[in-house]
Amino acid sequence: MLYSSCRHLLSSSSLMAATKPHRVHQIVGASLLSSSKKPRTMATNCIMKEEFTKYADYLNELNDKRERVVKASRDVTMNSKKVIFQVHRISKDNKEEVLAKAENDLAAVTDQYISRLVKELQGADFWKLRRAYTFAVQEYVEAATLCRFCKTGTLLNLAEINASLLPLSDQSIEPLQINVLDYLLGLSDLTGELMRLAIGRISDGEVEYAEKICRFVRDIYRELTLLVPLMDDNSEMKKKMETMLQSVVKIENACFSVHVRGSEYIPLLGSSDPDYPLFGVPDFES
Repeated sequence: MLYSSCRHLLSSSSLMAATKPHRVHQIVGASLLSSSKKPRTMATNCIMKEEFTKYADYLNELNDKRERVVKASRDVTMNSKKVIFQVHRISKDNKEEVLAKAENDLAAVTDQYISRLVKELQGADFWKLRRAYTFAVQEYVEAATLCRFCKTGTLLNLAEINASLLPLSDQSIEPLQINVLDYLLGLSDLTGELMRLAIGRISDGEVEYAEKICRFVRDIYRELTLLVPLMDDNSEMKKKMETMLQSVVKIENACFSVHVRGSEYIPLLGSSDPDYPLFGVPDFES
């Protein structure tokens, strides 16, 4: 038994010794073949130079386009904020006038600034440059949806926004279409503006309108609560969901306070009579 085991070890070692020179010859031969590469010719150098020139031109053009997109996005953001500020000037007496001016300003933003953004991004580059224009698109969605709610009490959906952008694009090239994530992020910002609008309406005595805003914001939050877990990991959307919940709570608390404790103050806030009694109770004669 010991013999057989020793013989097996010896035979295996002799086999390894016999195969080593053969492997050495293979390695040496491969190294010699690799060292005998063909020298680069002038044609090869010219082809490589042309390819690098193409890549350099493409990157330079992409960087220039990114700068133009950033400038157009800045204009879209600034003018969309102006539309939102215009909507917040609304009151019981000037609602139609304020909304008409806000809609005209929004149309000007679409025709003058969004059109520039669409012309730069039509094609396949809108995914590459998304970070350069996403905040402008979110602000535009926020302004457009706020105007729609104040006018009709309904939500402007993504299909309607993209349909309004189609006339601005060249039909022969893939048009810019707002993606679902940017729309949802803009919709999340809308709830914050509606919260401010609801507080303002309560101070002006329009409690029913504030309750309508409360129901609308609550519905948006409930639907997004079901949708966000199905999305990919997006930290920005999760942060905005927390802010949206705070907006819902603020509106609910304001409406609750009016119904429970502030019923005597609402006629005062909604009355233009300077002699109106302070707490809704006639003043006692001294």
